[in-house]
Amino acid sequence: MAWFMNGILLWGFIMITLMAIGGFFMFRKFLKKLPKEDGKSMMDWEDEYIDQTRHLWTDETMELLNALVMPVPAAFRDVARRKIAGRIGQFALEERASVMTSELVVKGYISATPKRDHKFLKKALKEHAIDWREYELYFQS
Repeated sequence: MAWFMNGILLWGFIMITLMAIGGFFMFRKFLKKLPKEDGKSMMDWEDEYIDQTRHLWTDETMELLNALVMPVPAAFRDVARRKIAGRIGQFALEERASVMTSELVVKGYISATPKRDHKFLKKALKEHAIDWREYELYFQS
């Protein structure tokens, strides 16, 4: 009978842990959805940048983005692609680009990636024959 009680306690601990992890990610998404001073949330701005620059993307730059995002685990890949595409769109609008370039893709990719992943990011850029030292400035910001 003691093994049954231990099993229930273990199952309860596992469930509470999984719910806490899920709650953490839900809370982060909730914070990103809160409107800022201008009335739009971070996610609203990402969507705005993507919508305004959708026509600038070429097949070549979209393939580069997909290749760079490929190391991200499949469960998070769509979210990462959206965040990076939003940052790339922001750069394209700031520079008034007429077409999306691989340089814009790399700059957006670097600046949208958390600092803790920069080591992996440099490795991914090297695999695609892109010299990351040209973009050293974007690793700082």
